[in-house]
Amino acid sequence: MRSYPIGLGKNPVPDKIKAGDHATPEGEFYVFTKNPESKYYLSLGLSYPNLEHAKRGLRNGLITDDQYRQIVQQLAGGEKPLQDTALGSEIYIHGRGSSSDWTWGCVALDDADMKELYDLIQTGTKVVIKH
Repeated sequence: MRSYPIGLGKNPVPDKIKAGDHATPEGEFYVFTKNPESKYYLSLGLSYPNLEHAKRGLRNGLITDDQYRQIVQQLAGGEKPLQDTALGSEIYIHGRGSSSDWTWGCVALDDADMKELYDLIQTGTKVVIKH
């Protein structure tokens, strides 16, 4: 598969730690949903928080033991992990442009690239983000 130019969160260098930090998470994720009606053209929902982010969030007191267990169970089942925690939520690959780092933590592509990727990717596909 070819690589695509991307835009990251407004805070593009660090790994995502918590909601509102505008950082894009690093690590291994899977696509849990495809949204053809995204306000950002098309989008692919990523399994954030992943296990590493959940472990760190538990250690740092950002999520509870119950939230951690729920995230672990959902990840094991290939489901959408718990959203709306202090870790942040709704991390997507979406369209609307890659010319700058402008998202709240997502990965943005140009619309033509997003259409190509959207058509190729199935739910469950592994995605690795390194920046």
